[in-house]
Amino acid sequence: MSLQNESFSPVDGAVPAYEPGLASEDDAAVLAALGYKQELRRNFSMIEVFGIAFSIMGLLPSIASTLTYSIPAGPAGMVWGWFLASGLIFVVGLAMADLGSAMPTSGGLYWWTHFFSSPSTRNPLCFLVGYSNTLGLVGGLCSIDYGFSLMFLSVIVIARDGNWTPTNGAIYGTFLACVLCHGILASVMSKIMGKLQTVFVVMNFVLIAATVIALPIGARNRRNDGQFIFTHTVNLTTWPIGWTFMLSWLCPIWTIGAFDSCVHMSEEAANATRAVPFGILLSIGSCWFFGFIIVVVLAACINPDLDSVLASPFGQPMAQIYYDAVGKKGTLGLMSLLFIVQFFMGLSIVVAASRQAWAFSRDGALPFSTFFRPISRKMGYIPLRAIWGCVFLAAILGLLALIAPVAAQALFSLGIAGNNVAWGTPIFARVVWGQRKFKPGPFYTGDRFSVPIAWAAIIFLVFGILLCMFPVEGPNPTPQSMNYTVVINSAVWGGALAYYYIDARKWFTGPKITLPADDLSDAQRQAIKEEGIQITDPAFGGSGGGIEEQGRELKEVLG
Repeated sequence: MSLQNESFSPVDGAVPAYEPGLASEDDAAVLAALGYKQELRRNFSMIEVFGIAFSIMGLLPSIASTLTYSIPAGPAGMVWGWFLASGLIFVVGLAMADLGSAMPTSGGLYWWTHFFSSPSTRNPLCFLVGYSNTLGLVGGLCSIDYGFSLMFLSVIVIARDGNWTPTNGAIYGTFLACVLCHGILASVMSKIMGKLQTVFVVMNFVLIAATVIALPIGARNRRNDGQFIFTHTVNLTTWPIGWTFMLSWLCPIWTIGAFDSCVHMSEEAANATRAVPFGILLSIGSCWFFGFIIVVVLAACINPDLDSVLASPFGQPMAQIYYDAVGKKGTLGLMSLLFIVQFFMGLSIVVAASRQAWAFSRDGALPFSTFFRPISRKMGYIPLRAIWGCVFLAAILGLLALIAPVAAQALFSLGIAGNNVAWGTPIFARVVWGQRKFKPGPFYTGDRFSVPIAWAAIIFLVFGILLCMFPVEGPNPTPQSMNYTVVINSAVWGGALAYYYIDARKWFTGPKITLPADDLSDAQRQAIKEEGIQITDPAFGGSGGGIEEQGRELKEVLG
């Protein structure tokens, strides 16, 4: 499939075949140049593509869930750790925006990997990235909904003045109910899902505004000064203070981690070559700016006794910060708004994860791909089965919460380490093997800066993978404080590669073409003849037969 991007126009300038009303001719033609027929309805505007990424990031709920990483470095670690790490994440976004503008498709990360990699590496790397990204997104769903369950139950703890402690069973039960609700809503609200992203963005900003106004007012008699906020450091771990500061970067790394959702929504985005990079960069930039404001406000209003904040009886440092500033009633109100926004985050990531899972099934890589592949026209041209596949997988993986919180946290690390591999591999493949094949889209950082930006992104992503594998409390961890990220992620990466080399290498040849033969460009026809790419659209040639039969028809068409 290495020649598929030679042209962004269908053969002889014809419009590729697709059902009327799904997309504009230009968007369908861009997708056709990548070998795919338009099957999803493009009902996401540019601002709604931004909205789904920003909604999944859920700025304030995500910061609240990850304060345990930044508070041990003190207020200066919270503030400057956020600023520096967010800036580097923006660099990653620039590198991904270059690719997303040039080749927007729902399975973009593994598609780009296959397109740019060398012939000997493209199939296994494509397979690895597809699995790492799919499981990373499902791990992100687990993380968000597990965080929702903790926040929801913390409200009950606050209401009972700390005289109740939720069991692991109660946490999982709440988690399971949340995941199932998300599956139902993602299935029945597809026609307005794009519009809902705008609502979710507004709710995020309402929560941000309520917090940055209420906290300084509530803590007006004991606010910390600028020197405390911007220069005061502590070390509440047994790591050296410098490494404790680096671990504070995990707060923004965890938070600003869903910008690839813009890529996964690209086949439902109008004017995708512009909407995808716009969504990536605006979502990261917004979190960088507004997140900095939030952590400055938190540092100004936090109790200087940071140990007591971390050891809050409410189980959430954010709940303690609210309680100290606005009291019980104010905390109940703000925490309720917090978990509502977190609920919206989970719904948005179900949508994004299902599109990646569907795309990977379209290319035959997932188990039961033929089952997950169909699109539900009745429900609004959505991958209904892929939605529920992600929901049930999340429900199963969430059972780790019944074992221990440390096991659950290791699972959630797929959202960092797994996605970092998926983000970094296509960027690496482009600059190492495929730079000459790269043809920029409407958004491009330029010949002078694009490659250095890509290398900076790669270095930071590798560092992020290593960082999230360290025990947070310090060296010589106990079994209870150990970070099992390396175990979970090595199992995913090793399992994917083992699956490929043992079995999948016999049948997986990378992304497939779903276009009818008449819609193929000359470059695509040549690539098919040289590389034996499979045609999977049942409508091809009018037969609807299997791959072998379609292949015979293809040879007849191409001579």
